[in-house]
Amino acid sequence: MLDIAVIDGAGAAEASLDPIRSRILAALGEPGSATTLAARIGLPRQKVNYHLRELERHGLVELVEERRKGNMTERIMQATAASFVILPSALGGVAPDPGRGVDHFSARWMLAVAARLVQDVGTLIVRSGHARQPLPTFTLDSELRFATASDRAAFAAELGRSVAGLVERYDTPAAPNGRAYRLVLALHPRITADGTARYIAGLDTPGADAPSTSTHPGVRPVAPATHEEH
Repeated sequence: MLDIAVIDGAGAAEASLDPIRSRILAALGEPGSATTLAARIGLPRQKVNYHLRELERHGLVELVEERRKGNMTERIMQATAASFVILPSALGGVAPDPGRGVDHFSARWMLAVAARLVQDVGTLIVRSGHARQPLPTFTLDSELRFATASDRAAFAAELGRSVAGLVERYDTPAAPNGRAYRLVLALHPRITADGTARYIAGLDTPGADAPSTSTHPGVRPVAPATHEEH
């Protein structure tokens, strides 16, 4: 079982997001049969079997072993990964595209770049798995607190200059055997344990537009971003 796997098709994404199938996936962190799952999640065995077949068809669960029980063969299944990430490509034509407009101070553009990061790395993970080759990556994740907004702006400017200098030093476009990499840097307010963030439109900037609202389940609007907020 993998620690994390990617979902790159609309059908598999739909299957994983179905409430019942999502519960089955979570329960199959440990091997189980339709009978044991039915007792655990309170559904008829026949219904669990149907959902298991759909999940297996999309590669989200796999057969671990078969056990003979009298005249029947019990199929023991397990999720193919402990957790999953749905690639933006599963959204088809409405997937985010950072190429539509570059704005280094826009939260929406950051979201589009982050979506491309998920798409690219997810695709590379799948390809490296098929090729049975390791995927060379490097990730940094850190938290810091700024005393003032001017300190934050100075940090961003200095970071940009430092990275630009490193890129100029190591970038060799003419190298015949070189390998191209993508570098992404992002800085955003940290969400606290209770789910709040100070730097939200309307809280940190007087007169800022209030976040839009949506009553549709699963849709979370993104507050309008201004240069002053970042």
